[in-house]
Amino acid sequence: MDKQKKERLKKKGWKVGDVDEFLSLSPAEMAIVEMKVALAKALVDKRKKCGITQVSAATLAKTSQSRYAKVEHAETSVSLELLIKMFFALGANKKELLKVLSVA
Repeated sequence: MDKQKKERLKKKGWKVGDVDEFLSLSPAEMAIVEMKVALAKALVDKRKKCGITQVSAATLAKTSQSRYAKVEHAETSVSLELLIKMFFALGANKKELLKVLSVA
């Protein structure tokens, strides 16, 4: 959001802040959210790079397409462990995982 828009909103009584402030997340909780989002994006990129559908990726990960879609969207019910498992199911290695998590 640009600076002028923030100022207009503040003048009208709106409070402008970050997600972690709005949700009252601790730094550790925010780090986990950032890692999950980064890993979910990497999972989508990896699947597309492999040229496969969610159905095929779900088969590789031994899960349903609907569950796989939730993983790709980093829904709250999806654990970090499950995201990592799905990433490895697509052929990713530890080096790729660490690269994704180091950017988060």
